[in-house]
Amino acid sequence: MSRDELEQALRETLARQVAVPPRLTADPAGVAIRRAARSQRRRTLAGVALAAVTTVAVSTGMAQLGREPRMPNGTVVVLGDPYASSLPPAPQQVAPPGPAVDLPVGVDLVVGDVLATADGRRLTLAGLRPVDRVQRTRDSVGWLVVGGPTAAGRSLWSVRPSGPPQVLLSGADEIVLSGDGRHVAWREGTQLGKGAILNNKVIAVVRRAAPDAAFPVGFAGDRVLIRLHPERPGHALWHPPTGQVSVGRDRTTTHIHGTGPTGVVVAQISAGTPRRPCLALLDPARDLAPTRTTCGPALTGDGRGGVSPDGRWLLVNGRDTALLVDLAATTPTARPAGPPVAGEVAWTSDTALHATADGLLVQVEAAAVVAGREVSSNPVAGLAPGARVLPVTDAGS
Repeated sequence: MSRDELEQALRETLARQVAVPPRLTADPAGVAIRRAARSQRRRTLAGVALAAVTTVAVSTGMAQLGREPRMPNGTVVVLGDPYASSLPPAPQQVAPPGPAVDLPVGVDLVVGDVLATADGRRLTLAGLRPVDRVQRTRDSVGWLVVGGPTAAGRSLWSVRPSGPPQVLLSGADEIVLSGDGRHVAWREGTQLGKGAILNNKVIAVVRRAAPDAAFPVGFAGDRVLIRLHPERPGHALWHPPTGQVSVGRDRTTTHIHGTGPTGVVVAQISAGTPRRPCLALLDPARDLAPTRTTCGPALTGDGRGGVSPDGRWLLVNGRDTALLVDLAATTPTARPAGPPVAGEVAWTSDTALHATADGLLVQVEAAAVVAGREVSSNPVAGLAPGARVLPVTDAGS
């Protein structure tokens, strides 16, 4: 085609464009493709940057853990996915039937998935199941919830009347709280851990290598009571700052019921001929050496029971009934105290509250038992089949 023919064709094309609306100056498909490419490049760059930051953070954290087992600040998530642990929604106010009896002053109760508070509130704990123990916080504003064993381990939650529950600890094999709610101890893999609970966080964390199969069961002052083996008698004291375990000669204690205000540990031991469950008071200052032993009460040996806040009374299971034992008596006296204990015992002053295996709520007033009056035992309204009744322990019990 000659140059003149090209010029003529161009003039005809321009003449036709005058009468036709202008076409799009860009291809929509091309625009979409280019935008997608830019988005992909931005995501790639962001991912590279995040990976770099994560690598630095992990490297720094591993270096710190290699130098020092203490972590002074921040919420502790032992194992597991912290995002999965934060999924439960905020506790919701619900209106299920309340307990069928009047609760002692200051006592809360977990009925199935519902936390029934002493002031009449009802909060659902459905997202935190299973629940093994619930304890009021030291400030009495909220609750510390110890979860039961799961495939991902146990968890410790902080629950408040408003706002979502906060996971303080997750992935532990065992978790135990101090009576005042200020400290927590746990076993994680091959390590024992201890921390303080402050402002909805676990702080001042110490981790140490754990004796084989040992796990925490309670507190005695600033030391942690540990059971040396789940299937054999014997307890010891663990001192977190040094990691020292004061084993002593104890190979007879089978269960720890609690610690009195003076530090004396109330325990169940295997003694006598033939061997049978007996009660003993152990002295932490002498590596849990018994200061007094009594084999008078006929005990089941299941270890269920609890000590009153003042250390005087012990509610423990006998062969056919619960027994109230006066630990202050020269010769401890055991009196029948209603149906056997099936779970946690919550004390308020000299009144114990517990639930039976069939859902009865039992109140044991020490003065009434001593006077020979019958123990109050009533069913809980609104309890679904198979649901548990769990009394909430108070800080300091």
